[in-house]
Amino acid sequence: ETRIALIGIIVTSHESIQELNTLLSEYGSYIVGEKNVSIISIAIDAPNDVISSLSGKIGMLPGLSTKTVYSKLPF
Repeated sequence: ETRIALIGIIVTSHESIQELNTLLSEYGSYIVGEKNVSIISIAIDAPNDVISSLSGKIGMLPGLSTKTVYSKLPF
């Protein structure tokens, strides 16, 4: 079972861009779309634990913050 979610990333420092790109590549099979700018939205269709894992790992990178928004209905 998967859910559609949006992980919003606000980049306040470019020091973690390489780690961010590595994480996005690692989870690339789940990412529906991305735009590489200072504010990044990722549409992801994955199980809850995968969404939480990716969001948590991004949120722990210096200079980045995340907020995950979930759909109310499963797809």
